[in-house]
Amino acid sequence: MSDLYPHMLAPLDLGFTTLKNRVLMGSMHTNLEETGNWDRVAEFYAARARGGAALMVTGGMAPNREGGVFPGAAGLFSEQDIANHRVVTERVHEAGGKIAMQILHAGRYAYGPECVAPSAIKSPISPFKPHELTEEGIEKQIADIVTAAVRAREAGYDGVEVMGSEGYFINQFLVTHTNKRTDRWGGSYENRMRLPVEIVRRVREAVGPDFILIYRISMIDLVPDGSTFEEVVQLATAVEAAGATILNTGIGWHEARVPTIVTSVPRRAFAWVTQKMMGRVSIPIIASNRINTPEVAEEILAEGCADMVSMARPWLADEAFVQKAAEGRSAEIAPCIACNQACLDHTFQGKISTCLVNPRACHETELNVVPAETRKRVAVVGAGPAGLSAAITAAERGHAVTLFDKSEEIGGQLNLAKQIPGKEEFWGLVEWFRTTVALRGVETRLGRAVDADALEDFDTVIVATGVLPRDPGIAGQEGPNVASYVDVLTRAVTPGKRVAVVGAGGIGFDVSEFLVMDGTSPTVSLPDWMTEWGVTDPEEARSGLAPQGPQPHAPARAVTMLQRKAEKPGKRLGKTTGWIHRAGLQMKQVQMKTGVTYEKIDGEGLHVSYGEARETPEVIACDTVVLCAGQVSERSLADALEARGVEVHVIGGADVAAELDAKRAIDQGTRLAAAL
Repeated sequence: MSDLYPHMLAPLDLGFTTLKNRVLMGSMHTNLEETGNWDRVAEFYAARARGGAALMVTGGMAPNREGGVFPGAAGLFSEQDIANHRVVTERVHEAGGKIAMQILHAGRYAYGPECVAPSAIKSPISPFKPHELTEEGIEKQIADIVTAAVRAREAGYDGVEVMGSEGYFINQFLVTHTNKRTDRWGGSYENRMRLPVEIVRRVREAVGPDFILIYRISMIDLVPDGSTFEEVVQLATAVEAAGATILNTGIGWHEARVPTIVTSVPRRAFAWVTQKMMGRVSIPIIASNRINTPEVAEEILAEGCADMVSMARPWLADEAFVQKAAEGRSAEIAPCIACNQACLDHTFQGKISTCLVNPRACHETELNVVPAETRKRVAVVGAGPAGLSAAITAAERGHAVTLFDKSEEIGGQLNLAKQIPGKEEFWGLVEWFRTTVALRGVETRLGRAVDADALEDFDTVIVATGVLPRDPGIAGQEGPNVASYVDVLTRAVTPGKRVAVVGAGGIGFDVSEFLVMDGTSPTVSLPDWMTEWGVTDPEEARSGLAPQGPQPHAPARAVTMLQRKAEKPGKRLGKTTGWIHRAGLQMKQVQMKTGVTYEKIDGEGLHVSYGEARETPEVIACDTVVLCAGQVSERSLADALEARGVEVHVIGGADVAAELDAKRAIDQGTRLAAAL
């Protein structure tokens, strides 16, 4: 047992096998299996096994075609599938790890016309109405799940996880919200829980006693007519009796209107729910959701909230998470900032998942950082996310790197992002960059601008000088009541009580969230966050939804957000997070106006009109107008270098000005430096 994290690093005896620590790498669907490149899949998991994960759970594997999350979803349907998966399990075992396969039947969440469910009730997040299963159809689904478990064992997996939460197929049987049946699979709770209990019982019979069987249980549904906590406990005890080895925590349905994993959710926000189950069953219980540091994991275990912790996305950010913690190098762990931009957003767009912080995630066989054949003197100008990633990667390869920035601090636009309530994780990201720059031996020259003359002695110059705010060209914008988003987020300007925000892209949303918040951010105060989103103890209210609903604090300012495009505000925000930003601002009474033309700014406020004909003139009465009208690339240094014939590479915002796009910037910086 380690002195550093004695609870997290303690082994867990399951009777027939022992897990080397208390950290599970939770299931993530990466779309890797669908590539058919099984070496690539194997290396993704093997890297995390080498990094110390005690047990990993794969992305959800479909038990049959109708249960796949989308058409063509991976599963174990043939002998060839079994052979393919064996490539993965053998590689993981060679790396000293254990791996379980998640069996995921999507039910009415399956994105296809053949989807099935207990009742023919369409999901609000899918266009397809499911077919209501007959008794024979239910038996087929059970048999297919059991077959998938047997095949998983044949493929060399150490266990399976039966996905019974997040609103998927099994969860749909459990609640009257989606189960309107009157036969033995519906009606009373005993009938509604028959499906998961039968699945666990039959899977255990089929795979034998020495095989890990995790049941992912929905501890709190967060949807109307969800389970009571008494029902959750009843199910947990029945599942244990049926043969489950471990209970893993699921939080909320995918259709719930409460955020559960994004960066604005407090760390360990739902560990208290899992703790309520402790002592109700005798098998180990796993806590999940927004656990992203060894310290948070250790606290949860030390406080008796769980026997084990599940972390999923943190293993994308850093494949050596546990190894670094055990070696006393937790400051070197690349942090998961729970942004969803490169992981879940990619998954739901049918792309390969990766990580904003770590572009090598899911690209381990293709994006390799190897020692350089020729050591170069590399100048990186700009210490934002693009420049930092390039400098770190180049130095890791053995190049002599000097990092320049006119600011006294590294981080660039990340230092603006971290000011936004709900984006507190960005503080840790900047600190990790600071630690890693020093660790890699990058020389830093901060606090002074650099020109082309100062870069003549370098073999290669990487320009990552970022962006400048775009000039919207509004008459009167030079007035004393106008400020840029940079002025506001750096607190150079204190806006008045009535604010008009010009621009409704990512920055406009961020600035609006900054403006409506005074005092403590709910992200760092769990009671405030629960009140704001209407979450309560599931023992007091069915499904954990407060009867009074969300109760947000009054906004600090009256904010009107405007955009030129006649489209939904925030249309281009993250696929899995945009709704949260919109809902949060609506709760703060932010007005959103689209299709506007900005006529002028004067002492009355912002004058606008609507439509191509510039009709219906209106004055947005306000004390301050904040300009968030996009960015333009800052390329002046790059242009000067190119004119001299210097070898120059332009990356990040200096290459393409986009909404503070750290994902693209870090990926671009990493890939460039890996190829130098």
